[in-house]
Amino acid sequence: MFGRVAAQDQETVPGRTNAFNDPFVQVTSAIAPCPVPEGPLYSEAEVRALAHVRAQHGGSCHRVGRCRLPNSYLYDAEIIPRVHRYLREDGRFDNTSVWVLGERRLVTLMGCVQTQEEAEAMEKAVWLVDDVMGVVNLLQVGTERSAARYPLAGR
Repeated sequence: MFGRVAAQDQETVPGRTNAFNDPFVQVTSAIAPCPVPEGPLYSEAEVRALAHVRAQHGGSCHRVGRCRLPNSYLYDAEIIPRVHRYLREDGRFDNTSVWVLGERRLVTLMGCVQTQEEAEAMEKAVWLVDDVMGVVNLLQVGTERSAARYPLAGR
């Protein structure tokens, strides 16, 4: 699949891994100098600290009847490929470089766009994907590393 960055294929920061297998995918790649996001990498201590919180948050939507699956993190493996396909097929975002991350039915957009309007249009488009509960828009206009609102790879 175009741009897919599987957990096992990510450049690993020493001692940090994608222990929770959060889907992280590059969906467009037209802006070559765009700062690359680090992706979902955790130290062993972070994994221990987050495991309980993720179990609680993941199961709460099912307990209250807002999710059909027993854990909201289970949706992410289906949502992110659909987001990827939707943005690629839409055609309006071909001139961007964007990565998407799925965590608990929340989709985080990271990368570079041409205009603020394009960033807002992409956010609205992702909201249309079935099962998406929220969108975190961390897109930047241009490619200035210091303007990135997300952790950068190789920092």
